[in-house]
This record gives sequence, C-alpha cells and structure tokens, in this order.
Amino acid sequence: MKHWILGGVAAFALAGGAQAQQQLVVGHATPPTSHYGVGADAFIATLTELSNGAFTGVQAPAGQLGGERDMIEGLQIGSIDLVITSTGPLGNFVPEVLALDLPFLFRDYAHARSVLDGEIGQEMLAAIDKNNLVGLAWSENGFRHVTNSQRPVTKPADLDGLKLRTMENAVHMAAFQGMGASPTPMAFPEVFGALQQGVVDGQENPITVITASKFWEVQGYVSLTGHVYSPAVVLASPALYDGLTDEQKGWFRQAAAASAAATRAEVDRLEAEGVALMRQNGMEVITEIDRAPFQALAAEAAWPVYTDRFGSAMIDRILAVQ
Repeated sequence: MKHWILGGVAAFALAGGAQAQQQLVVGHATPPTSHYGVGADAFIATLTELSNGAFTGVQAPAGQLGGERDMIEGLQIGSIDLVITSTGPLGNFVPEVLALDLPFLFRDYAHARSVLDGEIGQEMLAAIDKNNLVGLAWSENGFRHVTNSQRPVTKPADLDGLKLRTMENAVHMAAFQGMGASPTPMAFPEVFGALQQGVVDGQENPITVITASKFWEVQGYVSLTGHVYSPAVVLASPALYDGLTDEQKGWFRQAAAASAAATRAEVDRLEAEGVALMRQNGMEVITEIDRAPFQALAAEAAWPVYTDRFGSAMIDRILAVQ
C-alpha cells in the first residue's frame, strides 16, 4: 500500500491566491485505464468544473489504498475520501445490498440499470447512508464470468474441484459452493499473484476486469456464464461529505452521476470488443453454455443467504421491473 496517498482530504493554497483548493483522492481496485479509472476521471473532471476549481482530485487505482473492503473501512473512519467499488464486499457493511449480488437475478443490462436508477436503487443508497457511508450513485462492474487455467467450463460438473477466487461476499461463496467449485475469498489486489502462483485455479469477474487486468497472462479459459450482475457504487466518506454545503453536495452527486455514465459507456464498449480481445490474447472463450443448470444450483444455494434474513419481497420487486 502506498501510504503517501492516504489521509483524507488534502487542502492546499492555490498559487498566487488565498482561495483554498481541496484535492480529493478517488480510490478503486482496478488499473487506471479500466472502466473504474474512466469513471474516476469523469468524477474528478466534472467536480473540478462544477466547483470552478475549488475541488480537484487524483486517482488511487489498482488497490493502492488496499482491497475494496479495506477502502470501505477507510471511508468509515475518514482516512479515504471517495471510492468506486463493486458491491461484493459492501454487503458486509450494508446487508440489504446483498440482494443485488444474487446469482441469475438480473435478465440483462437494461433490467439491472432500470432497477438501480429507479426507486429500488434509491432505497439501497439510503440504506448505505445509514451505515456510516455516503452512497452517491450506482455505477457498474458488469455481468461476471468464470476464468480458469485448467479446462473449459460448459456445465456445473466442470467446476468440480476448481479453486476459484471469489469476492468476500457470502452470497457469491454460497453460489459457487452450490455449483460445485471451491470458493476462495480474496481481496482483488492479491488475485493476479494467486493465479500466477497456482494458489487458486481461477476467478470470476466481468469482461471489463478480465481485460483490464490482462488475466490472459495467467488464465487459459473464460466461460461466459453471466452468473451474477455486479453493480458498482460511488461512495464518499461522511467525514468529507458532512462538511460540505448543500451546493457542494449537489456538485458531488452530479460528479458521481457523470462518473456512473462514463463507466457504463466503457462497460458497453468493452462488452462489445472484449471477446475478440481475449481471443487475440490466447484465451479460449466458451460462449455456448446452458445456463439453466448453473442457475438452478446457484439460486438454491445462494438466495437463502438473503431471503432467510430479509424475505423475498425485494427479490420479487426486482424481478418485476421491466
């Protein structure tokens, strides 16, 4: 971890004037040119423009501030300003959002975005706000797929015996146990090395992350299972946000909306181009997959992690969104 970039908001005087400029740090787990990096740049550019330079910022990409769970904890204690994170580890802090990580819940990108941009998404952001975090906007990671170094995966039996890195998320781990794999929770900055050293056989992530991380260097197979839609969220530290004026809070929310829009656009681009890119870099891409047996096993194992605690009302509402 690079400690020089920690410490919350850094305020310093603009050259030649008394106006104070606050330089913010936007942390995320993926490379600076990834979809999260695109979103971080959009956030910083929009906030700088809206504030006429009173706020600016820099990225802290590629896990410089730690894994996603570490960064969320940093927001809570005020040592980190802003984070773009998947919802994977967020369920450890805000259990209600585990609903969004249920396998085979969302039909497609249009369905997922409609849910997050609508009433349900706003309710989830409000739940985040009650847990010493500030949810600014829903962003995107994408539909997740399985990669591994051992064999093509076309049916659940192909997962038997595979050690797969998952996020630190009870729903995800239960889903892969149900489908026959051996889930191994691990912070994202550790994943590439673990794959390279054979600590785990594979991992699961959206095309956006697979390509940005160049997992083809350590993985030979990718199966487009689309087993989970992975939302992302732009989070702020209450220590930062609560000190803002109402006008400034509006700037931050507009910047977060711009960040989400830029990230989604990058996800769309990479979804369109990513399969060819993975093949060009030597991966065998398995596209013909019968998802029904995966869905049956994953849902049976993972959905009760949420429904046993919160019931099925939220799931029914999500499924009903058109």
